[in-house]
Amino acid sequence: MVKQGSGIDSGRVRQLWHLLEPLHAVLYYAPEAFEEAAGLGYDTEERWPSYFPYRAAPLGAAGAEGVASAFYSFSPRMVAEHIDPAWKIASPEAVLRARVRGVDGVYRAIFGDRVDSPELAELAALVRRAAEAANTAGRPLAAANAALDWPDVPHLQLWHAATILREHRGDGHIAALMVAGLDPVEALVSFAAIGAASVERFESRGWSTEEWESARDRLTARGLVDGDGDGTATDAGRELRRTVEEHTDQLAAAPWQSLTAAEIDRLVELLGEFWVAVLSSGLLPSETTLGIGKV
Repeated sequence: MVKQGSGIDSGRVRQLWHLLEPLHAVLYYAPEAFEEAAGLGYDTEERWPSYFPYRAAPLGAAGAEGVASAFYSFSPRMVAEHIDPAWKIASPEAVLRARVRGVDGVYRAIFGDRVDSPELAELAALVRRAAEAANTAGRPLAAANAALDWPDVPHLQLWHAATILREHRGDGHIAALMVAGLDPVEALVSFAAIGAASVERFESRGWSTEEWESARDRLTARGLVDGDGDGTATDAGRELRRTVEEHTDQLAAAPWQSLTAAEIDRLVELLGEFWVAVLSSGLLPSETTLGIGKV
């Protein structure tokens, strides 16, 4: 394990991400959030027309090029398809209000009376402390979310803090990918190559077959993917992805150094029941492009 300055190791940092990510991501799958998006005028037959404005709204009325840069691994064509009309349908301010209402609705539906429990309030306070300690320099999505006003109630503070921390980690992950020399589509091909998720799941990011195959050829030429056509990572490819994930953990560790080891233990203890409740809701897909449970 790679030790961080306060004694938190990379495994603990990654565990905290695994536990908090579902609490953030449930927004993008929740019927309550789809209802809010539909009320604004977005198509809700699939999740992408609301996903892109919900996630990008903290950036303001950003154009497709800026959003594609911040999101990194989505095809620029896919980003443009959803962002070009997004702010004509509703303003970023209206989208931000809608996503808070959506989070409120889905958390109340999943957690029931526990949204008002002292345990959730204690959990929210701990996660908020870590989020407020996050240095957002060079991290556009984390910075944009951190600049928003904090909600008044604990369960919404919990979601907001989890969002800042996951975007902080995501921004750092992009930096790690760039240091490793992996462009947006190569990042996905190399991740699929180690079995983080199926190629079919990664196809949801909008890259064409030709773009995928070209990226695989580039990785093969670097000795990172086997040249037999099945897209499996070589030992060098697995080592590169291991380094990327470890580098990501290192870059994500600093906010957690604001908490003591005992406080982190308590946070994990408190988080367990809410993590289980979100997973048990059935709203989240069984396989994602993030590789949770695989890396």
